[in-house]
Amino acid sequence: MRDRPHDLPDDRVAGALAAFGIRARSLTHAPVGFGDHHWRVDGRWFATVSDLAHKPHCGDGPVAALRGLRAAMDAAAALGGELDFVVPPVRTPAGDTAVPLDERYALTVFPLVDGEPGEFGQVLGRADHDRVLEMLAELHATDVPAPAVAPDVPGRAALVDLLDRLREPWSGGPFATPARELLSTRRGVVRARLAEFDRLAARLPARTAVTHGEPHPGNLVRGAAGWRLVDWDTVGTAVPERDLAVVSGPLDRYAEVTGYEPDPGALALYRLRWSLVDVAEFAVWLHGPHEASEDSAAALRGLAETLDHLAG
Repeated sequence: MRDRPHDLPDDRVAGALAAFGIRARSLTHAPVGFGDHHWRVDGRWFATVSDLAHKPHCGDGPVAALRGLRAAMDAAAALGGELDFVVPPVRTPAGDTAVPLDERYALTVFPLVDGEPGEFGQVLGRADHDRVLEMLAELHATDVPAPAVAPDVPGRAALVDLLDRLREPWSGGPFATPARELLSTRRGVVRARLAEFDRLAARLPARTAVTHGEPHPGNLVRGAAGWRLVDWDTVGTAVPERDLAVVSGPLDRYAEVTGYEPDPGALALYRLRWSLVDVAEFAVWLHGPHEASEDSAAALRGLAETLDHLAG
């Protein structure tokens, strides 16, 4: 997130880092990514604070989300012991990978990777593209226990509820009314795409693997030893297409390495899922309390662009 949370001053984050045995001398807020809040610590660590009230892919509500976040981080820590491209979380002396700050926020810590981060939407050259597919093939071949990830749309119930009540005014903030108007114009499209999603989900292949969930260039860092894959809170067991759908371009290198031909229907489902999750997240966000901020404005733009994409 680009906006700094008002209720998370640096000293509060520094205090929580003590649970990991880190006495922070220097914290710098890092306005990167979308969803979590980040700080660079002493030039050595990357601290991430998750808002458990808004992390539906980890669980419904703060208690379930903390449980899901810990399960994901435990899996990522185990993967870090097997795969050199995984940037795993740091454990506390007690062995925890995620520490709650309060009922709403939880802290995870990672080694700071020295390298050049990629960007969401970036087009990789063929050699880098194929290397990413090789990394995914290695990941999918592991047998590390990871949470099962159902082919659903986190936030779907809340989105459907909003679709059913679009005649009611939205008053959560300055972008509430424009967001309601956008969703109103595309209500039929969203319902049709949800029905399409259900049809595709009913025909998923049986093959499953440990997947990252969002292996796009924005979660890649190129260092001296090559690409590293970060941001593992979405890790889970699912069909391989959960990852492959995020990779732009041909998938033939993955098929060469694994002998598995990705299923077109599963790829279509997870590409559609990405858009539906964005619509749900943006709509719920802008329906609720929010301020006129850079992140809220980006959410409104994202809602408009994603609805247009679904309509197209």
